Amino acid sequence: MLYYLLSCIYFFGPAYLANASPPLIYKIDMLKGLGKPIDRGAKLNNEPILGDHKTWRGVISEAVICTLLTPAFIWIHNLLGLTHYETIGFYAYNQINGFLLGFLLSIGIVFGDLAFAFIKRRLKLKPGAKFIPFDQTNYVIGSFLVLQPLLQLNLSFWLWLFVLTFLIHVLFNRIGYNLGLHNAKW
Repeated sequence: MLYYLLSCIYFFGPAYLANASPPLIYKIDMLKGLGKPIDRGAKLNNEPILGDHKTWRGVISEAVICTLLTPAFIWIHNLLGLTHYETIGFYAYNQINGFLLGFLLSIGIVFGDLAFAFIKRRLKLKPGAKFIPFDQTNYVIGSFLVLQPLLQLNLSFWLWLFVLTFLIHVLFNRIGYNLGLHNAKW
């Protein structure tokens, strides 16, 4: 069971790292020109569509990092003779272009993040307000919607990934909060 859980984490590793990148990119002041809100400040029913914290810098950093890391994870997997992908039931990883898989994964994580930002604004929740468990797992849900039709993994994989991501996210957000990278502990 432990190897299965580690395999879930390994598969989603590029997404975890990509999801963590926007606050770091912001903190080190990279891609400054892309720090503009995706919704350009537009409103729907007098509420922001996404909010000024959802920027092109975040979307692009997530997409680039996830797209580049996924083939690296596949290469390391093959180099070390690991069986993480097979353990979760993903046997086609050598038959799909790693960059394409990374790009599709990045679409999923960005879609999940933006969709739940949109939902939070409709619920009149401010950026940083608690929306547990979706603040921690929105990118798993988005990835499920984008990747599941293509990969057709077992539903238990996605459920375990949802739970693991929640726990990992809470842990790392607390670390990020203590380092001054996040405004919220959750």
